[in-house]
Amino acid sequence: MSTTGIIIGILVAAVLLVFAEMYRELHTFRVTRYQVASPKLAGKKTWVFLSDLHNQVYGVNNCRLIDAVKKESPNLILIGGDMLVGKNGHSYEPALSCVKELVKIAPVYYANGNHEERMKLKPQKYDQSYALYREKLLNLGVHLLENESIVLSDESKVRLTGLEIPLECYTHLKRREMPEGAIKERIGNRDPEAFQVLLAHNPSYMKEYLAWGADLILSGHLHGGMVRIPGIGGVIGPDFVLFPKYSGEMRRVGDQTVIVSKGLGTHTIHIRLFNPAEVVVLSLNNC
Repeated sequence: MSTTGIIIGILVAAVLLVFAEMYRELHTFRVTRYQVASPKLAGKKTWVFLSDLHNQVYGVNNCRLIDAVKKESPNLILIGGDMLVGKNGHSYEPALSCVKELVKIAPVYYANGNHEERMKLKPQKYDQSYALYREKLLNLGVHLLENESIVLSDESKVRLTGLEIPLECYTHLKRREMPEGAIKERIGNRDPEAFQVLLAHNPSYMKEYLAWGADLILSGHLHGGMVRIPGIGGVIGPDFVLFPKYSGEMRRVGDQTVIVSKGLGTHTIHIRLFNPAEVVVLSLNNC
C-alpha cells in the first residue's frame, strides 16, 4: 500500500473512532463526585444534582439513570432545569416520568432552565402547557423554586434558591448584559447566616451570581461545551459562544463554590465528544 493510501486509511479510521465515541457519549453517562465543605454545614450530606436531561432516556423508563441515583442514597435531589425540550413537537412526558421516579428516592427541589421558562412566559407559542407540567410536578410532591427560596429543616440552616434570569439573557453568539439589579429584584438578598445554595441555570452570568453571595452555585445549560479539550475545557456551548469560562467543572472562588454540570442530554445539535453526560453527586460536610 502506498504512503498516501496509509494516510487515508488512518484518517478514515480516526473519523470512524470519533463518531463511535460521540455515539457512545450520547447514550451513556457517568457519575461525577465533588466534595463541598463549609463551617455553616452540620454533619454529612449527600446531594444529587441533575441538569439538562432534555427528555433523554437511559434504558426503559430511564431505569439506568434512576438506579444510579438510588445507589447514592441522597438526602435530596436538586434539578437545575431543562429536564424537557421546550419546542413544539416534543412532549414533557419523558421528563415527568423521570421526576416521578426521583421523588420516590429523596425530596426533589426543581429550578427552571430556559426551556421551562420560555414555555411559562410565552404559552401561546408552544403546543405543550407549562402550567399543566407544573401542576403535575407539584402533585408529585416536587418543590418548585421559581424565583423562590426554601429553608431546609435540619440541624444546619440550608437555604435553597432557584433563580430565573430574564429570558432575553439566553442569547446566541454573544453574552447580553444582565439588567442591573435583576437578581435581587427576583430573589431578594441572600441570608448571610445560612448555607446559601443558588440554582442558576445559565453559567454565563457567574460573576453576577458570585456577587449576589451564594455559598454554592449550581448551573448547567452549556452541555459541557459539547466538545472538551483536556486542560482547556468546553469548546462551544449551545449558545455558540466559544470557550465559555464555566461549562462543566467545580471551582472555588474565595469561600464560594461553583459547580457546573455537563448535563445529561442534548437538543437540536446532538454532539458530545470527550464530554460525557453526568450525574453530579455532592458530598457536603463541615470543614
